[in-house]
Amino acid sequence: MVKENKFQMDLKKELKLRFPGCIVQKLDPNDMQGIPDLLVLYGPYWATLEVKRSANAPHRPNQDYYVNLMDQMSFSRFIHPDNKEEVLDELSHAFRSNGKTRISKR
Repeated sequence: MVKENKFQMDLKKELKLRFPGCIVQKLDPNDMQGIPDLLVLYGPYWATLEVKRSANAPHRPNQDYYVNLMDQMSFSRFIHPDNKEEVLDELSHAFRSNGKTRISKR
């Protein structure tokens, strides 16, 4: 089983590769109990990710509340090694489907 902090560090690197120019910010859990671990800013869009070491890792108080609330606002998920690809694909789709039409300026 991968340690959560190692998974989170690798995830931050992968997010920056998948979404060039994005900002990945570690959020302070002491600020608001249950707030997701990572904030991803990409162009005009944002997402939060609550990092877990496994699918059955316990949820802390308020984590479900904030992940659900932020998912209604934009995009938020619990992410762990077993669902990483699925969540990143959903995030990619969310960033793409909400994007503005881009016209090439040649």
